[in-house]
Amino acid sequence: MSESEQSLNWGAIELFAMDVDGVLTDGTIYVSSAGAESKRFSIVDGLGLVLLREAGVKIAWISGRASEATSIRAEELKIEYIVQGKKDKAAALAILLEEIGLTSEQAAYMGDDVIDTHAIELAGIGIAVPEAQPAPLKAADYVTTRSGGNGAVREVCNHILAARSH
Repeated sequence: MSESEQSLNWGAIELFAMDVDGVLTDGTIYVSSAGAESKRFSIVDGLGLVLLREAGVKIAWISGRASEATSIRAEELKIEYIVQGKKDKAAALAILLEEIGLTSEQAAYMGDDVIDTHAIELAGIGIAVPEAQPAPLKAADYVTTRSGGNGAVREVCNHILAARSH
């Protein structure tokens, strides 16, 4: 574990909020000739979120675009908080924290694009995937080693779970 990872208070996290496209997926959207949309989600990330939820951590997905594929996957994983179609992710996170009764220090937020930057800055631990745009990368306290849609979310889940087990 690097020095920067050790200095982060993963054990304080009570809410893990994240973007969807580019974080839970690789950012690719498949559109059929009939107009149906599909996305590829990682099973490894999904199990990490289930384990985190079972450990008592609240999970939120905050997406800039509405998607039925996102809704279906969220239902499968029993994600408690889903916000779709909101471009101001920091405002959505702030409202969610107020509704739940948590402080920003108790939240981790993970994103990959410019509309995630202020939410990354607001959270107690701001996280970006390595292929994120420059602004969220600069704002992040932690950059995952795994890429979006390929275990990056599980990497963060593992940090939180390890801190809670100590």
